[in-house]
Amino acid sequence: MLSKYFGVFLLLVLLAEILGTVGGFGSSVFFVPIANFFLDFQTVLGLTALFHLSSNVVKIAFFKKGIDKQVILYLGIPAVIFVIIGAYVSQFFNTKILTYFLGGFLIVLSLIFLVFKELIIKASNKNAILGGVLSGFSAGLLGTGGAIRGITLSAFKMNKEKFIATSAIIDLGVDLSRSVVYYNNGYIQKDILYLIPILLVISVIGTYIGKKILNKISQDQFRNFVLILILIIGISSFVSLWF
Repeated sequence: MLSKYFGVFLLLVLLAEILGTVGGFGSSVFFVPIANFFLDFQTVLGLTALFHLSSNVVKIAFFKKGIDKQVILYLGIPAVIFVIIGAYVSQFFNTKILTYFLGGFLIVLSLIFLVFKELIIKASNKNAILGGVLSGFSAGLLGTGGAIRGITLSAFKMNKEKFIATSAIIDLGVDLSRSVVYYNNGYIQKDILYLIPILLVISVIGTYIGKKILNKISQDQFRNFVLILILIIGISSFVSLWF
C-alpha cells in the first residue's frame, strides 16, 4: 500500500512534522497513526524511532537558544529508562491491540486538554520524573509520548525556543534507546531503510516551516487546532481497524 500512495504518505509526513513543531507535541503523535495506515504497527514503531532521531537533531539545530539542564536530568533520565521497558514489552502485544491502545490514548489525551484548557502541572522535580516515566513508557509501547512530555514541560514556563530544544534533546535520548530495542525486536527491516534520507529532508523542511509559523502566531493559538486534529486521528485509528 505504501508504494501505491507514496506521494500521499510523504505529504502527510511533512504535515505531521509541521504540526508537531508548531503544536509542541512532537511529530510522532501524528506520524504514528498516519504511518499505521500504510505499514504494520511494529514496522511503524521502528520507522518512527529512526525518523524522530533525524527530526530531533534538526530541531536542536533550529532551536538552540538555551536548554534547561535540570529538566533534562529529572525528566530525560526516567524517559530513557522507561522507553526501553515500553519498547521491550511491545513485542508481547498483538499489533491490533496496540492500534486500539494508540487510538484510545490519542482520544483521551486530546479530550482532556480540550475540556480542561487550564490544566496545569506544578513545576517540581517529582512531576518531572513522573512525566518522564509516563512519556517514555508510552513512546516505547505506542510510538508516541510527546504530548505527555509537552504538558509536563509547559509547567516550567520556558519560551518557545527553549521548550522545543529541551524537548528535542530528551526525545533524542529516548529515540536512540528505543531504536536499539526495536532493532533487537525485529521491527527495523532493511526494506524500509531507504525512507530514512527522505524523512531527514522532510524533517528539515517541516521544522523550518514550523519555525516560520511559530514566529507569526503564539503556540496557544495553534494548540486547540492541533488537539482537534489529534482527536480526529485517534478516531481514525479505530476506524482503520474495521476495514
